[in-house]
Amino acid sequence: MQTSSRPAGQSSSHGSLFRPDIERIEGYTPGEQPQEAGWIKLNTNENPYPPSPAVRAAVIAAAEGRLNIYPDPLATAFRKKAAALFGVDPDWVLPGNGSDECLTLITRAFIDPGELVTFPYPSYILYETLADLQGGRHERIRLNADWSWNDAITRPLIERSKLTFVPNPNSPSGNAWTRDESRTLIPPNGVLVLDGAYADFADQPDHCDFLSQPGGAGERVILLRTFSKSYSMAGVRFGFALAHPDVIRGLRKVKDSYNCNTLSLAAALAAIDDQAWMRANVERIRATRARLTSALRACGFCVVDSQANFVWATRPESKRAAGPSHREIYQRLKDRKILVRYMRFPDAQGSSPPAEIDGLRITVGTDDEVSGLLSALKDVLA
Repeated sequence: MQTSSRPAGQSSSHGSLFRPDIERIEGYTPGEQPQEAGWIKLNTNENPYPPSPAVRAAVIAAAEGRLNIYPDPLATAFRKKAAALFGVDPDWVLPGNGSDECLTLITRAFIDPGELVTFPYPSYILYETLADLQGGRHERIRLNADWSWNDAITRPLIERSKLTFVPNPNSPSGNAWTRDESRTLIPPNGVLVLDGAYADFADQPDHCDFLSQPGGAGERVILLRTFSKSYSMAGVRFGFALAHPDVIRGLRKVKDSYNCNTLSLAAALAAIDDQAWMRANVERIRATRARLTSALRACGFCVVDSQANFVWATRPESKRAAGPSHREIYQRLKDRKILVRYMRFPDAQGSSPPAEIDGLRITVGTDDEVSGLLSALKDVLA
C-alpha cells in the first residue's frame, strides 16, 4: 500500500489544513512521565500518598455497575456534596475532566479572537496556550523578583483584560497572594479566574466569599479546584469550577455532554466525602515541605516560602558560577533516576530589560523520597 510522505495536517495543493492559530503555536508540554518503575518522581506535583480507601471501593463498585449507561451529565450527586462543603447551592458548581478542562471551557466561553487574556508570569504556561487556541491575545503580567505584583505593570493590563487567570498559590514559586491582593485583580470589564489547584496546601485559601463581592463583581469571579493534588487523584482527572449560577449556565453551553465519566464521578464523590483522609495527607506534605525547604537552604539554595505541595529552588549566581547550573543539576539527578522539574522563563521579571529566570521546581514527596533526593543532591553538588 502506498503511503503519503506529507506531514499530518498538510494538504498537497492548499498548504496546511489546520487553522493558522494552531499552526503558529507549539502547544503545552506536560512534565515527564516515565512508565517504568524505580524512579523518585518529584516533577509534576502529584500527591505521593494514595487516595482515600473509599475511592478504590467506589470505583470498583461503579465498574461492576451500569457502564453501558451514560453518566449523569450534570453530576448532580457530586455538585450537592461540593456545594455543601463550600457553602453554596449546587447550581454554583460545574465539574470537569480535571480543572484543566474547566480552564478550557472558560477560555472557550469568554474569549473571541483578538480579546485579551492576562496572567502572572512566571506562572502556568497553559493559560497562554489556551488563549492562543482561541485566537485571543495574551499579555504576561511580569512579577517582581520577590514574586509580588508590580502595580505599574499590573494595573494597565487588568484594565484592558477580558479574562485574567491567577493561580493561587502560584506555580512554580509556590507563594500565595492575599485575598485583598486578589480582589484588586478583577478586570472591570472581564472575568477573574482564581485557579486553586494547590489551595488545600495553603494557610488561607481563596474561598467563596469572593463570589459575593459587592456591586456585582462576584459574578465575574470563578474559583477552580482539582482532585489531582490534595485528593491524590491525578490519574482520575477530575476538578470543578465554583461561580455564580449565571456563569455556570454559560459554561455548560460549551462543555461536552458527558464530560465526566462514571468512574471519575464515583471516585470524586467518595473522595470529597472523606475530608479527614485528605487533610491528614495535606498535613504530612506540609511537614515534609518544611523539612525539604530547610535542607535545600542548608545546601545553598534560595527557596521561596511555599504554600503548595512543591518548592521553587534556585542557586545564587555566585554558586552557579562555581558549580553546576540548574539544568546540569536536573540532568545529574535524572541520571540517578530522580526527576525534578527544570524550568526556564525568558523575560520574566518586571525589570527593564526583563531578566530571565530559571530554577528547579521540586514536588514534595514522601519522607523517604525526599531523603533520597537530598542524599543524591549532595553528591551532585560536590
